[in-house]
Amino acid sequence: MKKKALIVWGGWDGHEPDQIAGIFKGILEDENFEVEVSDTLEAYADPEKLKSLDLIVPHWTMGEISKKYVLNISAAVMSGVGIAGCHGGMCDSFRNNVDWQFMTGGNWVAHPGNDGVEYMVNIKHSSSPLLEGFNDFKVVSEQYYLHVDPAVEVLATTRFPVVDGPHKANGAVDMPVVWTKRWGLGRVFYNALGHKADIVAMPEVSSIMRRGFLWAAEGKKLYSRSDAPTYGTYGNGKNKVYTGMGDSE
Repeated sequence: MKKKALIVWGGWDGHEPDQIAGIFKGILEDENFEVEVSDTLEAYADPEKLKSLDLIVPHWTMGEISKKYVLNISAAVMSGVGIAGCHGGMCDSFRNNVDWQFMTGGNWVAHPGNDGVEYMVNIKHSSSPLLEGFNDFKVVSEQYYLHVDPAVEVLATTRFPVVDGPHKANGAVDMPVVWTKRWGLGRVFYNALGHKADIVAMPEVSSIMRRGFLWAAEGKKLYSRSDAPTYGTYGNGKNKVYTGMGDSE
């Protein structure tokens, strides 16, 4: 049986979301996924449909989303559905929704030098084999400075500063570029590269995304539905109480 994926694209046109959604669709179809592509956030309206998926791929930058839709996605991921995305399409999606940022593992705050900065992406040897066999590579694009969840497992980094700015006074820091984390039973994958379609189409970047999609989508089959946690967003949940979400209006 084919795995099912949902790609939802939109927001700021400068990230070429329709083109990148097409690249992602091709990658997933090559891996024998049944892929639905939507250009509306209403694709997140049906919580049971989301839970029937294996993978959610958001690619929506600088938008606004209803609290209900984020809670629907969060519940699906907690049940084992994977979520994977790149650049501002996943970690600069909804600046006013801290629940989304908590689930995805970080949020963009700056790209010193803007587009056209030449920098290295350094593959980090960690407990995860997800990027095994990849070598460090150079990219000319935006270099993302992010605020990052300390719970993520970092798979690749880039060294700041490359260009001048007030951040330079802090000295050298290694900023995560690729990471994974868990959200309930679900797997979360993020790659900060992908400012435009030509960057996503780079062999290194598209291969990283392919592996991330497959890893995130694989999580669902490892658990039975009876294992899925059911948390309340506030007040009393069905089985457990969790008051850490539901703050974004």
